[in-house]
Amino acid sequence: MKRFLLFTALSIFMMTSAMGQNVPQKIGYVNTETILAAIPEYKVASEKLETLSNQYQEKIKQEYSKIETLYNTYQKQKATLSAATRQAKENEIITKEREVKKLQQSYFGQDGQIQKKSEELIGPIKEKVQKAIDMVAEKGGYLMIIDIATSGGVVYAASDADLSQQVINIYPTLK
Repeated sequence: MKRFLLFTALSIFMMTSAMGQNVPQKIGYVNTETILAAIPEYKVASEKLETLSNQYQEKIKQEYSKIETLYNTYQKQKATLSAATRQAKENEIITKEREVKKLQQSYFGQDGQIQKKSEELIGPIKEKVQKAIDMVAEKGGYLMIIDIATSGGVVYAASDADLSQQVINIYPTLK
């Protein structure tokens, strides 16, 4: 889909240029991965997210370990338990597995705590990066700026069209 959109945008650009417009139209690109790597706040935010993620993963691991212990104990006692007790133990294990999966989803799911924390920590940084890109585009008179970090449709990019350093230079000036 991204390739299609990129192709469509470039086709429109080419057609517009071919229709006799003599106004030079500039296209540049940025690499947001390079830009973000140059921003100290991003590094700090990423480290905080990684630490939080590791804490949540450890919690999930501990919970699964408890379930495994419960299951192993059940397996050892299974032969001596009545049918009703076996069923109750099996239900307990299944319930605990569901609870851990639900906990895991609350941490790492689409609307989970990691996603929310990422939006809280990294969202403002990405907004400032976008403002810096907008400023570079307006100042330089660019028709289009493509992010090569996210767009798989770029097969060639001349290094003199790379605007990443300009964005990095403008970023600290934004509030």
